[in-house]
Amino acid sequence: MVRGFLLLAAFFGFTGVGLGAFAAHALKDQLSPEYLAVFQTGVHYQMLHALALLALALLARQLPGRLLLAAGSLFALGIGLFSGSLYALTLSGISALGMITPLGGLAFLAGWLCLGVHAWRLSSVPA
Repeated sequence: MVRGFLLLAAFFGFTGVGLGAFAAHALKDQLSPEYLAVFQTGVHYQMLHALALLALALLARQLPGRLLLAAGSLFALGIGLFSGSLYALTLSGISALGMITPLGGLAFLAGWLCLGVHAWRLSSVPA
């Protein structure tokens, strides 16, 4: 679990920086300001959840659990669905891809919920 989350965090962080730079330099003259903002929203959420995966990897070393595994998996799924659909929508112009984005948002929410439940259950564990 730890190695997998670290690898995912590194991959999503690396590609997030690359996609952000790509948008800022190569896409700024290709996309409308609205679509460029949509693309950057995808990058923003990808980077936030790459950091969340990094934090989960560190947490999982000390306090492992199935809910942390679920949270990390949901964060990765959320990046794929949420950010991926925004990238695809802006690059293809197919607005129907926007219907996928809320599913990624739900995956993010479910991941944060799993993390919260894991934390709640730690209250019975001595410090």
